[in-house]
Amino acid sequence: MDVQTKNRVLLEVAQQVAARVHEILEANRADMADCDSTDRALYDRLVLDEGKVYGMVKALKQVVALDDPVGKLRYAFERSDGLRIEDRTAPFGTVLIIYESRPDVTIEAAAIAFKAGNRILLKGGKEAHRTNRVLVACWHAGLEAVGCSTDWIQYLAFSRQQTREFLQRPTQPVDLIVPRGGARLIAFIKQHASCPVLVSGRGNNFAFVHRSADWEKVLRVVYNAKTHKISACNALDKVLVDRATPQLAQRLGALLDHLAQAGVVVWVDEAVQTLFSERKYPVVSDEQMWYEEFLAMKIVVGLAKDMEDAIARINRYSGGHSVVILSEETEVARQFMDAIDAAAVYHNASTRFTDGGQFGLGAELAISTDKLHHRGPLGLQHLVTNKWYVFGNGQIRE
Repeated sequence: MDVQTKNRVLLEVAQQVAARVHEILEANRADMADCDSTDRALYDRLVLDEGKVYGMVKALKQVVALDDPVGKLRYAFERSDGLRIEDRTAPFGTVLIIYESRPDVTIEAAAIAFKAGNRILLKGGKEAHRTNRVLVACWHAGLEAVGCSTDWIQYLAFSRQQTREFLQRPTQPVDLIVPRGGARLIAFIKQHASCPVLVSGRGNNFAFVHRSADWEKVLRVVYNAKTHKISACNALDKVLVDRATPQLAQRLGALLDHLAQAGVVVWVDEAVQTLFSERKYPVVSDEQMWYEEFLAMKIVVGLAKDMEDAIARINRYSGGHSVVILSEETEVARQFMDAIDAAAVYHNASTRFTDGGQFGLGAELAISTDKLHHRGPLGLQHLVTNKWYVFGNGQIRE
């Protein structure tokens, strides 16, 4: 499919979404009525309003404005015998996106993969099935308006057992699977998939507060990273504070109070609890908690002996998504950022910026914590593989 056709489809889908705002919201309200609102992360990801729906329209138009990523020359070499060799970008083929809640994925993530020339299979969660069906209808109407087969976007209304069977023995070609969800979903897919899986979405993000940190920045950044959107994979879950911080008890106490006043349940390690014998915080007793992504108004605050200790613990426990150092020493921050094994590393800024739109990529398919074939926000230019083109005139290898 040429880029003009792809763009026409995307614009038609944008018109369909805009025309069906009330139908989309009505379906979403029905889904929300069946959703367990006590599961805050799931509920937050499910809920739509007019702003979010028109955000889908905007995202579609942004994808239209992006360059076609297919067929780009990445490397060229001409041999002495006249044989010309080129490496060009190419579509994966068929991309399966499996996601929980998040009806915006049905439009925004699929648009990125579609513009990259891929056929899309969507497996959404049952909690959003009404909303997703209306959004898929928008896709199909857009495809039909341009004279394209609706097979380009297919929705798989599978049960968990059917999904397992499809992953193990696909009934149609699947070249890449992108999961959008928590650790359990990712583990389920990796366990059963028979094709490559691009791991996306698990956070468990850390902040390290260095002894040189400006505590006004600490309070602002940690508060935003934790509370701005708890259901996001770039939300903050753990804070390690340098033991050598001046006025440690006073400053740390202010941070704990600031978080608690916002409704965050603060857990601490034994070292922090020792500093505040007059207060009784829940204390982490199970190491597994350091590995956990919370997706809730919950945070763990601990002390680190020094930066080397913080680096070792973060590289051991974090999800490899986003990590921030708060420090007023630029060289210290650079050393920390170089040593941390994560897709995005920050100096004095909230982890909430790890996002395709915030990074200037436009819409994103997901945020990868894998190192192959791409790490971090997956924008349009990352949703392609490559193909070698060799042009000859009868050459043979002697």
